[in-house]
Amino acid sequence: MRRMLHLWATLIASSVSVGAEAHQASSTWAYPPACCKGSEVGGDCHRLPGSNVKKGPDGFSVLVNPGDHPLVTKPHRFLIPYGQEIPSGDRDFHICLHPTEDHMNCFFAPPDGV
Repeated sequence: MRRMLHLWATLIASSVSVGAEAHQASSTWAYPPACCKGSEVGGDCHRLPGSNVKKGPDGFSVLVNPGDHPLVTKPHRFLIPYGQEIPSGDRDFHICLHPTEDHMNCFFAPPDGV
């Protein structure tokens, strides 16, 4: 009986630690732990509509409105200089906001940009 309890405790602990590392961006990739400080529900990383991202002379101009990201309560515009974007694991843009909605922690762009 003790052995079975130990096995269950080990399985639960390992699943909790894996879940704490980062949450899934899609079925094919996960946000890096340095970017994602949240969980699957209410996480600080989220996919953005491609129409919210524009390429300019100095980098990506990213508009994040309420409804685009679960943490956002007012419109925000972020300028991400070229070279600071992280390749996304899918064909979408993603942004991580941490520690508040006012701070961009990580920005992911598809390989072809916009």
